[in-house]
Amino acid sequence: IRHDDSAIGQMCDDVFGEGWGSFRIAHLSTGDGIGLELFEFPATKAEKRPFEYWRQGLFHFCIQDADLEERVKVIERLGGRQRMRQVRYYYPGEKPYRMVYCEDPFGNVFELYSHSYELTYSAGAYI
Repeated sequence: IRHDDSAIGQMCDDVFGEGWGSFRIAHLSTGDGIGLELFEFPATKAEKRPFEYWRQGLFHFCIQDADLEERVKVIERLGGRQRMRQVRYYYPGEKPYRMVYCEDPFGNVFELYSHSYELTYSAGAYI
């Protein structure tokens, strides 16, 4: 997407203000209509800031990967990090449901679950 007089260019002016230049965007959609947009701006500034969980806005998001430990290795290889000392079990010794918080190279915090959200938090999960 480039800064120009096109409809999307004008929409972006409204959102980002004048002078935003250009960016790349990827749209993802689930079968039930959930959408996710990923933006990449070429002129971003790399700055290290503390994790500001108390601020308004997106705190974190969660994705599922059955092989958390391998996914964490990929995240670290690509410049991210594991925020927790270890992968944690929701029901140690009872169920294999695991989770871990990670951070991408840009400071975005996200959570990984080994099992689906509804299974992890269903009434049956606590038995």
